[in-house]
Amino acid sequence: MSKPTSLVTTALGIAAFASLALTAGCGNKKTENKEAPGAAPAAAADSGGGGGGTPGVTATEIKIGQSIPYSGPASAYAMLGKGEAAYFQMVNDKGGINGRKIKFISLDDGYSPPKAVENVRKLVENEQVALIFNNVGTAHNAAVQKYLNDRKVPHLFVATGADRWGDPAHFPWTMGFQPSYRGEAKAYARYLLKEKPGGKLCVLFQNDDFGKEYLTGLKEGFGDQYDKIVVKTQSYEVTDPTIDSQVVSLQGAGCDALLTAATPKFAAQTIRKVGDLGWKPLHMMANVSISRTAVLAPAGLDKSTGLISAGYIKDINDPALANDPGLNEYRAFAKQYLQGLDLTDGTLEYAYGVAQTMVQVLTQCGNDLSRANIMKQAANLKNLQLAVIGPGIVINTSPNDFHPFQQLQFGRFNGNNFETFGEVIDSGS
Repeated sequence: MSKPTSLVTTALGIAAFASLALTAGCGNKKTENKEAPGAAPAAAADSGGGGGGTPGVTATEIKIGQSIPYSGPASAYAMLGKGEAAYFQMVNDKGGINGRKIKFISLDDGYSPPKAVENVRKLVENEQVALIFNNVGTAHNAAVQKYLNDRKVPHLFVATGADRWGDPAHFPWTMGFQPSYRGEAKAYARYLLKEKPGGKLCVLFQNDDFGKEYLTGLKEGFGDQYDKIVVKTQSYEVTDPTIDSQVVSLQGAGCDALLTAATPKFAAQTIRKVGDLGWKPLHMMANVSISRTAVLAPAGLDKSTGLISAGYIKDINDPALANDPGLNEYRAFAKQYLQGLDLTDGTLEYAYGVAQTMVQVLTQCGNDLSRANIMKQAANLKNLQLAVIGPGIVINTSPNDFHPFQQLQFGRFNGNNFETFGEVIDSGS
């Protein structure tokens, strides 16, 4: 069921990014759209500006909807909704958008695609939200992608790295956020070829579109060497209680390198079991599961030491970043708005960054908060550098490029934090 907590489902205000403000004047009269499903955003029927016409937008309110797992096997991602709600509250407290507040409605889907469909339909048809923001899960977003595109509802900054979120030719109303899983996997393949030539790789992956994207990326990265290097793969279901048997099987294959493409609960189990077995492979972890709070600490910081991942978010636990201006901005926010939450959880940093990006898009909309213009501005982000994102990593989008982030930086966990190494790499190449 949904979680109507004060952080998540109450009306939240949002101020301008970089001290800019939107002007008021959008009404809430719904306009019937008789154009063909999937038409380009510029042709949307609700293209009116301050005069109104956009569902979920009035002179005093913008409704934003979301479906994420507050319960179930991926409940670690609940911190996304809490962090985003807190960010919107912060900017509202600074004055809002010329009196316009955001009502952020975030519902629990338990990491179930059918429940995500139910939630999104409720948000669009009953709550009349202007857009859907940062829904979690590859299968969960895939289940609503056609529905939202047919109805020309912005489906923005989805919390999954599948390549399909960057396909404006077929899905002009859907946009991703984080670097692609395939690109990340290709980076691991190239790293292994360079650092461990002749190495044998085992792969543990979630048996859905999320996990399979990593296999696709490895095949692209290794090319015709794939079958020689990847000696064994094991999958798991999100309903499995543990992955111990899979890890034992992979160890038995004689691998000296392991890639884990798992969500936090199963990532922590994998690290712990690898340590219990005394197995010491070169262990690479998908960057969606490197939270100190949700993964590394539960697995054991000692057992997590040496873990490698290719990420893009600054590690707040890194003493070298104690005086980083961007993280100091985040710390000041967290001190007031994230009380009671574990600030070592990188998921909260992600929430801060993606909420900051959403505000930038709304700011660029000016007085035109039509769904068409929201998509137009989302596809017009230029060299946007967020406070919590690593140096040299910026957001760029265009009408033909719906992959906001395409850069990664390798890091190795030292028992306390990830130490970055190497150059910033392009995950899209």
